[in-house]
Amino acid sequence: MVTYKGLPAPLICDFLSRKDSRSQYAPGTEFQIGRIEMVANTGTYLDSPFHRFDDGADLAELPLELLADLPGIVIRAAWEDGRRIDRTRLAAHIPQQAIAGHAVLIRTGWDRHWRTEQYFEGHPYLTEDAAEFLVRQGTLLVGIDSLNIDDTEDARRPVHTKLLSAGIPIVEHLCQLGELPPVGFRFSAVPVKVRGMGSFPVRAYALL
Repeated sequence: MVTYKGLPAPLICDFLSRKDSRSQYAPGTEFQIGRIEMVANTGTYLDSPFHRFDDGADLAELPLELLADLPGIVIRAAWEDGRRIDRTRLAAHIPQQAIAGHAVLIRTGWDRHWRTEQYFEGHPYLTEDAAEFLVRQGTLLVGIDSLNIDDTEDARRPVHTKLLSAGIPIVEHLCQLGELPPVGFRFSAVPVKVRGMGSFPVRAYALL
């Protein structure tokens, strides 16, 4: 699977196959050891502040309190209503409760194009003022079911800049947010603990 055009797909293979392991163990005993070579931005992944800032927290420095068992809110901002999701549009779709201390997941519906050519073109995104709003509101984590939380035509990447500078992790390429209620669930997206890396795939899931 290629997540971004220009980045290679992961290579998944045996480092030690079951067949080759048989010569190393007793009769009837065998093991498989797998090997993966991939770029960090593959599949559904989380960005830490180090992804954007040299002195930002890397994957190993992120506390679990920002990643696991967070109260979640889904904001529905359908891509059919426009690619740009600005502060006004975001605020208009917030459920009737505060978002401070929550994982805020932006459901655009763009995941219907996941693993198709359409996914790479014309994706919905947040604007800079929307990111500033989320920071001011005390959001703990922000996710989106789209190619990128930023407009990829804006080389400044203002949303990544605003959120990550505030220590707010970002999860991109989420899927099936439409199956979640607006509120009343717990969200987790925990990457492996690697020093000196800013992004890594996660198994993102919610508990109802």
